[in-house]
Amino acid sequence: MATTGAASTSRRAGISAAAPPPRVARVAANGGKTFNRIAVVVLSVFAVLWLVPSLWAIKTSFTANSVSALGTQAILEDINPTLASYSTLLGGGDLWNWYLASFITSTLSAVLVVLFASMAAFALSRMRFRGRQVVFLLVIAGIMVPADVLIIPIFQMLNSVGLLNTYWAVIFPQVSSVIALFVFKQFFDGLPNELEEAARLDGAGSWRIYWSVIMPLSRPVLAAMAIVTFVGVWNNLILPLFVLSNPDLMTIPVGLATVQGSYGQRFSDIQASTVLGALPLVILFVIFQRRIVEGVAGTGLKG
Repeated sequence: MATTGAASTSRRAGISAAAPPPRVARVAANGGKTFNRIAVVVLSVFAVLWLVPSLWAIKTSFTANSVSALGTQAILEDINPTLASYSTLLGGGDLWNWYLASFITSTLSAVLVVLFASMAAFALSRMRFRGRQVVFLLVIAGIMVPADVLIIPIFQMLNSVGLLNTYWAVIFPQVSSVIALFVFKQFFDGLPNELEEAARLDGAGSWRIYWSVIMPLSRPVLAAMAIVTFVGVWNNLILPLFVLSNPDLMTIPVGLATVQGSYGQRFSDIQASTVLGALPLVILFVIFQRRIVEGVAGTGLKG
């Protein structure tokens, strides 16, 4: 009777028996605020560490070569910005060819990676066949193999089929993206099976389910993987450096590395080439940053 009376008193006071004591709730709230403050500080530190080199590159690129050759103090004290370095690079003509080559190889690679990785992930996630887990483990094991180790075999294979000095020599080796396959599989595993079962009851086959049911639901992760692949191919230096020797087919990293080697002490020109090489990626991220975050969050890879 005493217990019943105490419970009735608690209910009349508006306090649930399952609710934590007020002191515990306050401690939890304070702990959450402390964590948020620490997270903001850490993120701010990393933001500064990333921004300082970028701002330094931009400042140097707007400085005359004669001034930047004098050192850090001269660059900081210079108050006469100039576009001479950008004019030199953009007026050369080769830069536009490198932009075109990078755009073609990055776009085609992103499309093919999204297509083939999603198809393979669909088979590993939604289909049932003997050895499925073994196949998935063997594919994931490819992550442990450094890409640079495969450069010589890839070069020999491309040479044997006559693809050297073509865009396909840059595209084909990057289509088999294990990371993209893993991300797609994680996302597909989280989709309800009822959707697939309903489609099969309507007479849809595996291809129709993949294309008409799974893919429309996967737009966030499709966009994220396409952008991540585009950026990765755009920034790739080692593979294009080995398989391309025609200046008209060189991508931005290879072309700028070749040009920078001939600049010597022209630090402003070097920094201007760096800014021009990264500018398209910065614009791409600013436009599609929400898609990237949504795609990564939807795969289950978030914290």
